[in-house]
Amino acid sequence: MTKEELLNQGLILPVMEEFYSLQGEGFHTGEAAYFIRIGGCDVGCYWCDVKESWNADLHPAISTDEIIERAASYPAKAVIITGGEPLNYNLNYLCNQLQNRGIKTFLETSGSSPMSGSWDWICLSPKHNIHPIDSNLKIAGELKVIITEASDFDWAEINAAKVSEACLLYLQPEWSKHEKMMPQIIDYIMQNPKWRISLQSHKYMRIP
Repeated sequence: MTKEELLNQGLILPVMEEFYSLQGEGFHTGEAAYFIRIGGCDVGCYWCDVKESWNADLHPAISTDEIIERAASYPAKAVIITGGEPLNYNLNYLCNQLQNRGIKTFLETSGSSPMSGSWDWICLSPKHNIHPIDSNLKIAGELKVIITEASDFDWAEINAAKVSEACLLYLQPEWSKHEKMMPQIIDYIMQNPKWRISLQSHKYMRIP
């Protein structure tokens, strides 16, 4: 098969980095997992802290089977697929092979591209640049809205109205503005207790 065919089938993926660490954000905070960061993003948030992931051409595609073998070698049987925007790629093969080995699959996405893969958990973080697809919002287990300014609370509510009743709702301060936005988030959640706060605890712990 050609490189394009392999990529379209998800047999190779442009991985920026892989590492074993603790989840720092959202519902699974503090849990050990193997992280796979896929290169390529069409959303491009100005405050993104991994802008080097945006250009997929900088991250040559590698064998998905090799990725799976590395993930399976670690004690925690959980893999977090992040980016970039991982839904720019076909993730069916990756998820199926991981789950066949008893490894749980967690997705972190903006929800802006069609869904692929089979997921034990979907964390959807909607972005203004390219809005999430409504069908992706409906299947999210967790909605995590990044708060950079006061108007983002309205954006959070717009998306919260589209998720299922079972979806957990999180507000997370953008790191460079967390000191400014934290008091506003705390006050907002106290007034709207359906929301929880998510902190980037891995940055406090100084781990990947």
